[in-house]
Amino acid sequence: MKKIILLFTLAISGLLAFGQELPLKKDAAFQEGEVLQYKLKYGFITAAEATIKVLNSDLKFDNKPTYRLVVDAQTSGTFDVFYKIRDHYDSYIDKKDLTPYFYQENIREASYRRTDKARFYQDNKKVVANRGTFTTPTTQTFDLVSAYYFSRSLDIAKLKIGDQFKLNYFLGDEISQLEIAYVGKETIKTKLGTIRCLKFSPSIKPGRIFKKDSKLYLWITDDGNRVPVKAEVEILVGSVTLEIKSAQGLKYPIGK
Repeated sequence: MKKIILLFTLAISGLLAFGQELPLKKDAAFQEGEVLQYKLKYGFITAAEATIKVLNSDLKFDNKPTYRLVVDAQTSGTFDVFYKIRDHYDSYIDKKDLTPYFYQENIREASYRRTDKARFYQDNKKVVANRGTFTTPTTQTFDLVSAYYFSRSLDIAKLKIGDQFKLNYFLGDEISQLEIAYVGKETIKTKLGTIRCLKFSPSIKPGRIFKKDSKLYLWITDDGNRVPVKAEVEILVGSVTLEIKSAQGLKYPIGK
């Protein structure tokens, strides 16, 4: 379950390649006060839930104002009995260019405990974390939470079906990369209504959880919000789906 939650976190984080400076839309796709709730389902059973918030922050880095991004994830129902997860993440991002300055996580999974912190120095292309200092390939390097919000605000007006991209992110003790393909547009039913979406397919590696030919798909609203509303993947036994439960404080009307 831990690996599946991480996979979906990666999936909703990435849209475009990080080989160079990426263009943002004129205005961010989100605003202070936005609250999104998701549920992770194994078959018809809700296995975990997550809440994602955008908060104002009094902290400044390099004398620049920041947003505080907060994620809380936890198992539910039967899964909470056998493998309890209570994970908390914070990311402080620049209000203008949306890149992160500081990231921290408090992981509580069954008897396992971990607290990690990372300071991002974008101009110097490095990340200073608990486990050392890491060189980054660009001046746009992200933790998983900040990548989620930055990606939503990218200018993807010229995106074409079949385009493939790469996302660079810092996690744990390394800079990693995720490949993503744009599939096209599709209208799907969600808790927020029937919505026109952009569909993506992030790459996954087969192993103990996933089939050799497993495909991960991600649907993002084709509107000003660019909210991920659904993701699904087949595993060795059954399938796992991430679905949005609710959305509050959106900057734009949903689906428009």
